[in-house]
Amino acid sequence: MNYRFLFLLLSCSISFGQNYSRQDSLRGQITAERAWWDLQHYQLDVTVDIDNQSISGSNIITYKVLKNGDRLQLDLQEPMRIEKVVQDGKELEWTSEGIAHFVKLRKKMKPGKEEQIKVFFSGKPRIAKNPPWDGGFVFTQDSNGKAFVANANQGIGASIWWPNKDHPYDEPDQGTVISVTTPKDLMDVSNGRLIKVDSTATTKTWTWQVVNPINNYGINVNIGDYVHFREIHEGEKGNLDVDYYVLRENEAKARKQFEQTTGMLAAFEYWFGPYPFYEDGFKLVEAPYLGMEHQSSVTYGNGYKNGYRGYDLSGSGWGMKFDFIIIHEAGHEWFANNITTTDVADLWVHEGFTAYSENLYLDYHFGANAAADYVVGTRKIIMNDKPIIGTYGVREEGSSDMYYKGANMLHTLRQLIEDDLQWRSILRGLNEDFRHQTVSSKQVEDYISKATGKDLSAFFNQYLRTTMIPNLEVKMAGNKLSYRYTNIVENFDMPVIAMLNDTEKWIFPSSEWKTEELDLNLKFFAVKRDFYVDYQLIAN
Repeated sequence: MNYRFLFLLLSCSISFGQNYSRQDSLRGQITAERAWWDLQHYQLDVTVDIDNQSISGSNIITYKVLKNGDRLQLDLQEPMRIEKVVQDGKELEWTSEGIAHFVKLRKKMKPGKEEQIKVFFSGKPRIAKNPPWDGGFVFTQDSNGKAFVANANQGIGASIWWPNKDHPYDEPDQGTVISVTTPKDLMDVSNGRLIKVDSTATTKTWTWQVVNPINNYGINVNIGDYVHFREIHEGEKGNLDVDYYVLRENEAKARKQFEQTTGMLAAFEYWFGPYPFYEDGFKLVEAPYLGMEHQSSVTYGNGYKNGYRGYDLSGSGWGMKFDFIIIHEAGHEWFANNITTTDVADLWVHEGFTAYSENLYLDYHFGANAAADYVVGTRKIIMNDKPIIGTYGVREEGSSDMYYKGANMLHTLRQLIEDDLQWRSILRGLNEDFRHQTVSSKQVEDYISKATGKDLSAFFNQYLRTTMIPNLEVKMAGNKLSYRYTNIVENFDMPVIAMLNDTEKWIFPSSEWKTEELDLNLKFFAVKRDFYVDYQLIAN
């Protein structure tokens, strides 16, 4: 199995270009037309015309005025189109520049006041070519010939199908209401809790409510011939509703495979703290693609088998002990949905911590050696093609190494802390102190440095902002051990555990040669596998 190719499929859409367009800036920057208003709530109402593969609807956007502004940027991608924009019963004018639409307001905005606009839209949304990476809508059928429809749009953006403020820095503080009209013999499952169902002779409208902040790309539509079953997880904050929506034909397989869910919740609540969205519940929803981390409505399409589509990404064997999509995508509830990055350039905070959550799941259920086997095994996937952190302000992600290079960086950091209770408190502290917030990588890095009492800036610069893997050069002569780092950033001096003959010893390399005299005749040297570094023995 070509694991490197497999992992490339796993990664989100990645741009390797260095030339950025005006559209890149309009998408990636907090423009003046975005900065003056703060999202409070979305009320999204859509009708899905399955036969014509089109949608139509409206979105009521509630926002708080931060400072006076007379133009407001909305985002909607072709071939979807805005039909009209209304505020206080009056239609507003707008101009368009690609996906960005600038609405001209007719009244003065007063700081501190809440306002609303209602945007009507329609069209045929982009059909996903390779969801969820090359995203859009999926229109397909189940084995009984019934429609099976969903969206997946993390990389390309939620504006591929509905008008919104399509930048990750701002989330609706008061949540979202999503109403989806379907044919009467089908069901829609969206985020949060089902609050009502309205019926006509031919349709049903399913209304779901999210009371917590939610990222735009996490808002989803799933339409199918679903059956529903549920259980209660006795979690840290009390009883958590855990709901499952699967195609009728797959109910028996789902009931067996989804038994892993409560074990996942137990492991992640132990390591990361309480599930962040008790008020909205937790759902696994079958989807016509591999799966994604839609908040409180995690989508699943891994074929009801363990591993990643039946394969172990690590090659260690441990990857077959869990269903990759259940564990990985649900891990995003803590890192991506609870803690969300303000710019996609910092997406490693989502993917690195969540790839690392796979190890922590194994650690919780199978022990530290199993977790180490797994994370070290994933190093074969790392390409070091470009830095993990991308370019800011142009909606460019970094390398797909954000997954498993990120996970190995965090595993290494755990060794440096040398205190699993402290490490656990840091992971839980991140989720508590940044709860329901958008943050930068720098904020996360500074938080960890402060919590450990160590200046980790060079450590993070090394692994996040370069493609260089620290290389430890070593010389052995009798009882003398000499060593230094090469291939490092300025001030990088990470200690590692050396395996000397059959003894473990901390050594403290830097860019300068250091020599130690030991109480043993050196025959063997290695760096303990838990540290993500290269090393080479140099003849004297």
